[in-house]
Amino acid sequence: MTVQGSERSSRRGRRSSTMGGMPLNDMPWWRWRSNVRSALHMLSDPVFQRDVWLARVDGYGDVTDAVYRLVEDTWLDNWSAEKYVGSIFRDSQEAALVDTAVLRVLRIMHQVGPDALVEAYLDHQQWPEAVQAARDAHVRLAASDGEDPDVPPRTLEVLRILTRTA
Repeated sequence: MTVQGSERSSRRGRRSSTMGGMPLNDMPWWRWRSNVRSALHMLSDPVFQRDVWLARVDGYGDVTDAVYRLVEDTWLDNWSAEKYVGSIFRDSQEAALVDTAVLRVLRIMHQVGPDALVEAYLDHQQWPEAVQAARDAHVRLAASDGEDPDVPPRTLEVLRILTRTA
């Protein structure tokens, strides 16, 4: 019994049991969840969009990168997030909020084009609705993971490190 206790504590010393505040073993496909959350976080934050995307700050990608992270592994551009309840999303409410955000963002992306400048997205008349939908989904997922939804988005390098180290 004592040996097991020390093995467990040494494991904790080498490897974090959380990514940010999210337990690694909590959701089976947590890396995909991390990418979706990162995208929603950036898409939901107008201050970030102004201070980082419009200012063309390196390290965060652009709108197209965020949309790609949102749908790349999940194919949420082809089917509902409901398909991933229990693997990426905790419940149907999370899935419904993510679906709404994906549909609103993709509608704009298809209208302005995937290689459009960030200004084309941010100036689109439906962008505020897309931002609000992304915010609703981001807040729900962050709260479910025990994280503060109002901290600034992480760089893509930090996201890569967090998802690689588990």
